[in-house]
Amino acid sequence: MLLGLSGIIKDMRFTQLFTKTSKTKPSGEESVNAILLEQAGFVYKNSAGIYTHLPLGWRVMQNIAQIIREEMNAIDGQELFMPALHDKHYLQATGRWDVDVVFKVSSGIGKEPDFNISWTHEEIFTEIASRFIKSYRDLPFAGYQIQTKFRNEPRAKSGLLRGREFMMKDLYSFHTSEEELFAYYDKAKEAYLRVFDRCGLKAYYTLAAGGDFTASNTHEFQVVAPVGEDTIMLCRGCEYAENIEVSKLTAGDLCVKCGAAVVSEKSIEVGNIFPLGTKYSKAFDLSFTDTEGNKQLVVMGSYGIGLGRVMATVVEVSSDERGIIWPESIAPFKIHVISLPGGEAEAQKFYDQKKAEGITVLFDDREGVSAGEKFADADLIGVPKQYIFSKRSLEKGGVEVKSRKSGDSSIVEL
Repeated sequence: MLLGLSGIIKDMRFTQLFTKTSKTKPSGEESVNAILLEQAGFVYKNSAGIYTHLPLGWRVMQNIAQIIREEMNAIDGQELFMPALHDKHYLQATGRWDVDVVFKVSSGIGKEPDFNISWTHEEIFTEIASRFIKSYRDLPFAGYQIQTKFRNEPRAKSGLLRGREFMMKDLYSFHTSEEELFAYYDKAKEAYLRVFDRCGLKAYYTLAAGGDFTASNTHEFQVVAPVGEDTIMLCRGCEYAENIEVSKLTAGDLCVKCGAAVVSEKSIEVGNIFPLGTKYSKAFDLSFTDTEGNKQLVVMGSYGIGLGRVMATVVEVSSDERGIIWPESIAPFKIHVISLPGGEAEAQKFYDQKKAEGITVLFDDREGVSAGEKFADADLIGVPKQYIFSKRSLEKGGVEVKSRKSGDSSIVEL
């Protein structure tokens, strides 16, 4: 099997695949992503809100991570990796040690917890930045990581949409002024919209609550979906949106931007951006010397994307009664080769050719398995293109190529 530059295996035979599909829906699950990701063998549920990403699921996560990296690098983000285990002095410095979602642990030195397992990294990064940022010449700066986060979530449900352990990209930016911060904030907004678009999602930039400036400068990225726990007031005309938590709009009201009628929609939050101001800079004495030699506090911003949420949201909005429909950009494989009686030799030849070209291929080489079962598994797993080799297709001059999304198929000459 071939390894690409990223270390992802480029090809996989079905007979070698660690996981198996299941015809039985997992008990107690209602959300589409929880059902299909488990049935198709992408994730394994260890307990409520805690999942193992199996080989197929981890491939999707890596593809999402690559898209995020490309877009964060494009806005001058520098990747690093911070610890998940934090001494309590970090959260105590900002008054967040006693927040309900914090998982606390003891080092064993005393009876009381003295560490927490990370749910966010503002404090950690601010202290690190204070070691290196001294002058206005050191700013602006933006750093990000893709790392596991932990939340003591009392309502872990809906598959990967609300978890206790999850993968997150968190970026933090450091600036000399609010003006400089908000200029970067707009760049981050556009980068986020590109991330979600490349992952096959239509995300709406949504006014939200929170943050250390006015609410108008705090935003979420929401994807309309029936399973969503949020409700947004959305203008279908100009796509202006407000979270109902901060909105004074009701369905049928006129949009404050374009005058069209707004609608109420259930939605899933897949990302958010916050202007943090100087809250964390004050707590950790993060300052710089300006052009006139005066000491100033660094102005900060925070930007998050949940990778598992992105994967789960794609499944929620891109699936049917047969299974998942992955967009090509994040699919575990680009093509799914299905070998049927009479087409085995050509299927093997095609598979060898494509893996030599570096194209990711899932090859259903199972013997003694009916065509119906192979087709059902292919639809459940959801690879975008299916290449079906059979005696029938070869008699017609080639291979049957089927789109998982549209269901259309045609015989293509080899």
